[in-house]
Amino acid sequence: MAFCLGYDLDKCKYLGEGYEGQVLLTPDKKALKIFKNPEKAFHEYDILKKCEGSVFFPKAYVLDKNIVLREYVGGIELREYLEKYKINEKLARNLILLMFEFMKLGFTRIDIGSKHIFVQDDYSVMIIDPRKSYTKVVNAPYKLLRALERRGQLDEFLKVLVEMDPKIAQYWLDCYTFEYEYVTMGTRFKFSR
Repeated sequence: MAFCLGYDLDKCKYLGEGYEGQVLLTPDKKALKIFKNPEKAFHEYDILKKCEGSVFFPKAYVLDKNIVLREYVGGIELREYLEKYKINEKLARNLILLMFEFMKLGFTRIDIGSKHIFVQDDYSVMIIDPRKSYTKVVNAPYKLLRALERRGQLDEFLKVLVEMDPKIAQYWLDCYTFEYEYVTMGTRFKFSR
């Protein structure tokens, strides 16, 4: 029998595993994330604490070395949602408000992958795995725009965005349609539409 933060791991439900670790659902419905690297755990916990009070982020409860205990985020991954359903105005508005929240919180990364956005029954959205929010510089939601475009749903999103803030819409589209380069760990990546 293994225990972690007082939880019997045999009584926790396995939710999944990613590059950085695994996530379990505790009997009291909290997410127990066990990271491979304690530094990654600290960074995620730190971002969640900085975003505390935002409706888009789960509440972080405890950090212990390589473990983060946080609020559980239910719902359906945005990428899965877009494969099954069409985006509606309410969901588009909430996705836009999420990006605006990133800007309000001072994120330098105004972007997140669709697999990290969870759509709730009322079309509100919450995110998991906020990474490099204050260290990586990405000035427009490229991943979100690409996910919508791939599924033929970008037009509905842009219609709502133009109504909400035409200047941001133009800026994001200018950023998205021009070629850009990203260099990481000595490797140059080139993206173009």
